[in-house]
Amino acid sequence: MGTDFVLAKVQGALLTILFVSSPVIIAALAIGLFIGLAQALTQIQDQSLPQTVKLVVILVVLLVFGPMIGQQVAGQASTALDEFPIATR
Repeated sequence: MGTDFVLAKVQGALLTILFVSSPVIIAALAIGLFIGLAQALTQIQDQSLPQTVKLVVILVVLLVFGPMIGQQVAGQASTALDEFPIATR
C-alpha cells in the first residue's frame, strides 16, 4: 500500500466534495446573477435582498438534494473507514 493508494483515496474524496457541493454552488451562482441583473435593471441598491434570496434558495436546494448528498458522503466515509486497517499495515 504505497502512495498510489493514498493518492487515489484523496482524489476520490476530492471528487466527492466537488460533486456534493456543485448543486449548491450552481444554485447560488444562478440566483446571484439573476438578482444582480434584476437590481441593475430596476436600479435597486438594497444589499440585503440578494443575501436573503440566496439563503432561501440554498436552503431549498439542500432540502431537495440533502438525501443524495448525505448518501454520497456516508458512502465515502464508510469506504475510507473500511479500508483504513488495510492502508495502515
